Amino acid sequence: MNSITRKTHADPYYDGVVSNSWRQSHQADTGLPDDQALFQKSFHAPWAPAPERGRRRIDISSYRRALPTERTETADPNERAAVFTRREVVDFILDLTGYTSDKPLHRMRALEPSFGEGDFLLPAIERLLDAWEDDGRPDIHATLANAIVAVELHNGNYTKTRGRLLDRLTNRRIGLTAARRLTAKWLVCGDFLLSSIGDGFDFVFGNPPYIRHDLIADATMAQYRSRYRTITGRADIYVPFFERSLTALNPGGQLGFICSDRWMKTSYGGPLRRFVSEGFHLRFYVDMIGTKAFHKDVVAYPAITVMAHQPSGSTRVARRPDIKSKTLSRLAKLLITTDQGSRDIEEVSNIVGGNQPWIFDDPGELELVRWLEDRFPLLEEVGCKVGIGVTTGADKAFIGQFHVMDVEPDRKLPLVMTRDIAAGSVAWRGFGVINPFGDDGKLVDLNSYPRLRAYLEEREPAIAGRYIARKSPHRWYRTIDRIDPVLAGRPKLLIPDIKGRAHIVYEDGHLYPHHNLYYIVSDQWNLHALQAVLISGVAQLFVSAYSPRMRGDCLRFQAQYLRRIRVPYWHDVPPSLRKKLIDAGKAKNAKASVRLVVRLYGLPACQKAVLAKQCASPAALPGTSDHETS
Repeated sequence: MNSITRKTHADPYYDGVVSNSWRQSHQADTGLPDDQALFQKSFHAPWAPAPERGRRRIDISSYRRALPTERTETADPNERAAVFTRREVVDFILDLTGYTSDKPLHRMRALEPSFGEGDFLLPAIERLLDAWEDDGRPDIHATLANAIVAVELHNGNYTKTRGRLLDRLTNRRIGLTAARRLTAKWLVCGDFLLSSIGDGFDFVFGNPPYIRHDLIADATMAQYRSRYRTITGRADIYVPFFERSLTALNPGGQLGFICSDRWMKTSYGGPLRRFVSEGFHLRFYVDMIGTKAFHKDVVAYPAITVMAHQPSGSTRVARRPDIKSKTLSRLAKLLITTDQGSRDIEEVSNIVGGNQPWIFDDPGELELVRWLEDRFPLLEEVGCKVGIGVTTGADKAFIGQFHVMDVEPDRKLPLVMTRDIAAGSVAWRGFGVINPFGDDGKLVDLNSYPRLRAYLEEREPAIAGRYIARKSPHRWYRTIDRIDPVLAGRPKLLIPDIKGRAHIVYEDGHLYPHHNLYYIVSDQWNLHALQAVLISGVAQLFVSAYSPRMRGDCLRFQAQYLRRIRVPYWHDVPPSLRKKLIDAGKAKNAKASVRLVVRLYGLPACQKAVLAKQCASPAALPGTSDHETS
């Protein structure tokens, strides 16, 4: 073992509208005693007011289970099929959390916060019953009634799983009356985040729901924010699921979730990372990128995390296992055992530290990142500025062929787009963008620009229909981002947002970047020299350390990650090395750049190979998987 220490189902209510017939039938549908049926109903999420016209806001009752499929963002809530976890993965997570039948599970307590159709719940109950039977089937209510609490918001999923559970119990020679009582005791139909299920659990496991915060009704979201300190910014709903579940653990209790890994590095995950660091131990992390962990493909990358309510310690890391029962069973034993002789597992210290991103990269790469961070300033501290190109909100109206756009010459700018730099250098395809801003940064008076006015008014429905235009009707013709024509005239490095490998292209100061392109400008560093540094593998190294991964194993080369890159001050670079870096950048010679960057940073010999592995020649980049939209 390597070791390193380092710093569809239609919802019964929608937007607050609940039918009286559904209220009246809920008790009959559940088959619960009167008081229990009322108890279950009390757990439902608060009813939110109808959304503002023109935008659909869904109550939390519409949240999907698991990770988003490609249709998550656009599909109607009632059309979204659930994404279910494969049984092999469920057993793997239960093993890792220690929920195994060789323990007296009937004398312990387990929580499943979003059970859906029972992917985790039913296998867990099989293990619970095995442990109970091995103990001689002691009094059923005294030993089993408090062993499980499982919550589900969707009435349809609740009813379906309840029926399946009753079948499982009666098949294990538990009478129907006793089975109904157990089911009524175990299952809660309601909103886990607003429920009063209490704490005191030894195990929590499952696949928390995934939904964007802006799709949740405002009234419901306000209640969540008032209860959970980990919800900040654009946090997705699984973030408070982690917080609530962790707080429910007994000392020594364990949580095992499979979930999107984005919160581990993004800014909105910072409060949750800090929360974990204040009282929990990240025991296991299993990277599930590229594996068939679910019965449907997902866009976001999943990871398995197992945390314990105990002092922090080292983390055992495994990557992309084969989804086979024998393979996962063997891997679980390797992760749990104290033996450190496996090549399949890395043991890493200090992954968790306040709100800092969690980095699980190759130990050698991590050592290099930390080595550079300890010795060199940030990119923007040495006179470089990182930004992003213009977002218009209506590209079809604001963007077109530059020479065809019939506006005053100073009201348009030539535009560089992702496809213009696909070959590793700029090959402008002739597009331009309308610039409604004057040199003072204010919107121009359309009466002073009759051609611009005619152009915009011809496209007014598309432009005025944007949210930003409706919010400020007198400024209806502005682009979402303010355009500064000075930027077009500055030499710059261009970097596409979503890419498998770092793609750094020099533009000599004639084009304005589109919104899918990030740029770097500098009054200090020579940009050809900086290009050599970045294509040497330095950009890839830092961005891969801090960016979440996307479909196709792509990274986000966003400003927040580019700003983490470390470089020396230009005045500290020897003149002879400056010239060689400039020449290497102009030639796009990545291999030469690696040799020069080793000298630039004074890297130890052992780090040269690590850097070279990160390097990708620009000539190879056009074939790299990416997400081009323009």
